[in-house]
Amino acid sequence: MPVRNRFAQLKNEIQAWRRDLHEHPELNFDTIRTAGIVKERLHEFGCDLVETGIGRTGVVGLIHGRQRSSSRTVGLRADMDALPIKENTGLPYASRHEGKMHACGHDGHTAMLLGAARYLCETRNFNGTVAVVFQPAEEGGGGGLEMVKDGMMDRFGIDEIYGMHNMPGMDIDAFAIRPGPFFASADIFRIDVSGVGGHAAQPHLGTDTTLVGCHIVVALQTIISRVVNPRTPAVLSVTSFETDTTAYNVIPQSLRLKGTVRVLDADARKLIARKLDSVATGIADAFGASAKVTFTKGYPVMVNSETETEYAAQAARRVSPKVDDTAELIMGAEDFSFMLNERPGAYILVGNGDTARVHNPNYDFNDDAIPYGCSWWVEVAENRLPLAG
Repeated sequence: MPVRNRFAQLKNEIQAWRRDLHEHPELNFDTIRTAGIVKERLHEFGCDLVETGIGRTGVVGLIHGRQRSSSRTVGLRADMDALPIKENTGLPYASRHEGKMHACGHDGHTAMLLGAARYLCETRNFNGTVAVVFQPAEEGGGGGLEMVKDGMMDRFGIDEIYGMHNMPGMDIDAFAIRPGPFFASADIFRIDVSGVGGHAAQPHLGTDTTLVGCHIVVALQTIISRVVNPRTPAVLSVTSFETDTTAYNVIPQSLRLKGTVRVLDADARKLIARKLDSVATGIADAFGASAKVTFTKGYPVMVNSETETEYAAQAARRVSPKVDDTAELIMGAEDFSFMLNERPGAYILVGNGDTARVHNPNYDFNDDAIPYGCSWWVEVAENRLPLAG
């Protein structure tokens, strides 16, 4: 079955919801207005239960099928938060809030899941219950973890769960997915280097922390190239180098390095954390300085369940012939991983066409993707909860 005709009819309305959300982006857990709109819409559609405040500002709606002989509940999840980016699109519906922007398409994800929820409330062509999950704080806040810690899975009886993200560069009517590890873990580190500052004309009288920091930055890359198994995808990036002075003639007393580690293997993740500490402290000691490493775990590797990935791919094939079920590994992170650690499920990509990349000030979600995303969610729900013969 291709795109549902109902979504062709509803596209302009769903697009209007999306563009309104785009004009009013909210960050992290501060998705108060967005959650309020989601709650209002779900009530209007006739959801059987709407609960707010899940994981602080998340929303969950339950839709019961025409038949209830099945006790199973399938979860469908969308993220709601924006990014701290100044928008540069010049669109008539561009962000009204300086320094905040829907630069990742979560406005589109939320609107598409609302569209699917409306359809499922109208038709109820399934046996069991669908839980529509609207999550805050995907962009670094760990909203998925907060909803899980709030007991979402048990509270709403969710047996399996599915998520979706748009992908610029893929055709509008295309989908991509893979079983097993799909998105990388995302950890951060900070390295504080201390030495003896002084006059730049007399480096021999102090400890040149800048030189120490440069050696650490270079040496950290050997962890990936010479310690981690070369068959294991891994990225270590130093993204910030800050000293305690801005003067041209002062050797800083201290400096701070910051960065991120991305990996698709749990053992490699632990190995990198250990080696990062030993490399940084060892190099600092060799130069007569000291280094303190703070390693903070973030999102875990996102792993698609084998069986549920095939269900998700089958649903996509019913919407479009363009389905890649051997998608490339992605070194970006996704906190849907926390939900997949609790329940079987799968995460799929839907094409956004030839647009700017996500997290870019010129990005905009492509509204032509709406019928495809909505249809996929409905296909998943109806086929995972089939009506009894």
